[in-house]
Amino acid sequence: MKLKYLCHRKPERTFSVRGHYFPVCSRCTGIYTGAFAYFIYAYFTVIEYDITLIIIGVLMIVPTFLDGFTQLLGYRESNNILRFSTGFAAGVGLGILTKAVKYFIIHL
Repeated sequence: MKLKYLCHRKPERTFSVRGHYFPVCSRCTGIYTGAFAYFIYAYFTVIEYDITLIIIGVLMIVPTFLDGFTQLLGYRESNNILRFSTGFAAGVGLGILTKAVKYFIIHL
């Protein structure tokens, strides 16, 4: 099964180790790593989800959007470290939002 529907996997935008490319691009690697790290953190920590944390979660996604959108429009060319970094922040933000939705569904 190809993962082309999850990620574009362009070689120039994908990390590689000894000539073997990751299954997803640098940005997606950051998103998945950030979300996974947040879920592990949230498992061991009691977190009260409120509007402030939700706003922080949304704001953590904005740099990834700006990085991807300005690159798409051709204003600049991003690099894999920046893609990974903004993706990691977005992954944490998405993790916050996912857990907040779960929290509010359970506590209604």
